[in-house]
Amino acid sequence: MDPRLCALIRSNVEAVSARPDGLQTLSKAFYANLFARHPETRQYFPAAMREQRERILHAVVHVVDRLSRPETVVPFLEQLGRDHRKYGIELWQYKALTEALIDAVAQAAGDDWTTELDDAWHHALHLVATTMTEAAAAETGPAAWVGTVVEHRRPLDDVAVVRLRLDQPMAYEPGQYVSVQVPGRPRMWRYLSPATPPDADGAVEFHVRRVSGGWVSPYIVSHARVGETWVLGSPIGALGAETMRPGPGRPRPLLMIASGTAIAPMRAQLMALARRPATRAVTVFYAGRYPCDLYDLPTLWHLARTNPWLTVVPVTESPTDPWWFTGPTDPPAGLSLLEGPVSRCVAEAGDWSGHDVQIAGSPAMIQATKFRLQATGVPADRIRHDPLY
Repeated sequence: MDPRLCALIRSNVEAVSARPDGLQTLSKAFYANLFARHPETRQYFPAAMREQRERILHAVVHVVDRLSRPETVVPFLEQLGRDHRKYGIELWQYKALTEALIDAVAQAAGDDWTTELDDAWHHALHLVATTMTEAAAAETGPAAWVGTVVEHRRPLDDVAVVRLRLDQPMAYEPGQYVSVQVPGRPRMWRYLSPATPPDADGAVEFHVRRVSGGWVSPYIVSHARVGETWVLGSPIGALGAETMRPGPGRPRPLLMIASGTAIAPMRAQLMALARRPATRAVTVFYAGRYPCDLYDLPTLWHLARTNPWLTVVPVTESPTDPWWFTGPTDPPAGLSLLEGPVSRCVAEAGDWSGHDVQIAGSPAMIQATKFRLQATGVPADRIRHDPLY
């Protein structure tokens, strides 16, 4: 796109964001417009719309921030287009979504809306829709996968490790994530990262933490059962793209930072790297609030013992477990816990300016860690994380 149009759209979104409830007004207006004009589209969305409205906001902001960088936004939109095949969306529905969104932005902008803005948004969203639909049309793989739960265990009361067998193998890069729909929560798609590399037999593993007040994660942790079937969309994300396909020359060492169940995309990459004859040095900071939160530390430690290129550093904010936890959590022999916020522990642990960096966790943890690393000299363009949904 023309850089001037990109700047115009970005400033428009920033102005709407600065208003009290500006973005919330935009998302509510978008769905109100869409359902009023095209009531048949309501079937694609869940009954409870709060999280869906937040998701569309994050997606819009993510794309707007990257409009002037096609090398980053185009692959993301192509992945979304392939993933949206699971809905069976047709071209006219993309046009309906485009018009509903433009009208919602105009409503949120109020008197600031201009003909130039209208043209800029139409141009941008036409490119978005074209990119998504062309990628979807070119894809020859399945629109969705069906997975049968073959194992469900709870290493912690609020964490479940779920293994599925897919109806056919899924090709994905370790570190990517997929949309998942579980029984009892129709149309409530959630993004989960496989904790294992692609498997020729279609096996895949997910790690899920129960979110208080959530709809899907409490079901997965407490109610998912062996034998039930899930539906999975196409893989999305580029967190591990450089890990698995490094550029020319000697690859830089890699720093991975993850908290809780966000260790999943890092773990999948480490398992894939362990299958290779040689790889670059990798340091993993695995963080939790308590030692018991590091439920997957034995797996990482086993990988480190058998792969000299891997260093694992466990980090907890508290050195002891809460009173209500009674299970064993002593770190494996040879490992000692660092204590404190992981952002501080990583920044103080060494010079990472020559590393590529991946971060996975809550939005607050990702932002704090990213800012601390940049303050110590790590270039911003070497720090990767998935969109903060």
